[in-house]
Amino acid sequence: MTTAQNALTNACSFLFVPANHLEPLLKAVSSSAHAVIADLEDAVAPQDKSEARRQLTEAYATLNSAARARLLVRINAADTPWHDDDLIAMRQLVRQGLAGVVIPKAESAAQIAHVAALLNEGKRSAHPACALVPLISSAQGLGAIEEIAASPGVLRLAFGHLDLQADMGMHCDAEETELLPARLAMVAASRRAQLAPPIDGVTVALQDATRLMADTARSRRFGFGGKLCIHPAQLPCVASVFAPSSADIQWARSVLAAQTKAKGGTFSLGGRMVDAPVVRLAQQTLQRATIASGRS
Repeated sequence: MTTAQNALTNACSFLFVPANHLEPLLKAVSSSAHAVIADLEDAVAPQDKSEARRQLTEAYATLNSAARARLLVRINAADTPWHDDDLIAMRQLVRQGLAGVVIPKAESAAQIAHVAALLNEGKRSAHPACALVPLISSAQGLGAIEEIAASPGVLRLAFGHLDLQADMGMHCDAEETELLPARLAMVAASRRAQLAPPIDGVTVALQDATRLMADTARSRRFGFGGKLCIHPAQLPCVASVFAPSSADIQWARSVLAAQTKAKGGTFSLGGRMVDAPVVRLAQQTLQRATIASGRS
């Protein structure tokens, strides 16, 4: 795995920015976002697609290696007239070190394989140059999630929960209880494919800090490893929720210290039984703390 892909594996906040505006893009890669997604899809009007692609290519040439390691591009979907030209442009950027590509409306393993073959120029490798992040946003994609997750080149899955609601005719409230099975499927498919934890969808209520906190906490409880963001103001909240608290870290250290003293097996800590799953949770907590401290 490349350094850039390792960073994307551990990233928690993914900030969308229009691909056709240089100044916001430069600000985004200088922000506290763990990763930045330059958007050629929803953020760009149909008549501006070609110009956006050109502007992104020019802007990319100005970025240093650290910025390039945090940058992904969301291309246009396979059923649009801009998809093939996007892939041609992305292949050039991959040669220059582009970290990854977000694939919208991912619906089949064949679709992922087509993108992977073009971006990596037919080269077969256990660690391809360009990481792929399929966006699951339709009933078809949800139905094929296992095959998509297992496709070569896929680094993580991302959840397009708003598009999924529209595709399935759902009318969710703020709690999105109806989407719980889909979120569980995302996390389970990622685990079975041995991927990094998936990335949850955006919170569109920009002025509602309470809603953002609740949405991010739900993502964390479900086992997601990150969240898509649409404004820099959302970044601190997302980072703080995914980073373990000092109490979490202290608990994890005490568990591992007690395990060493007990020389393995099941033991008691603070009047509670501790076995292998609890030890794994403690290890994961300290790993997340190490990752979080490395981003600060």
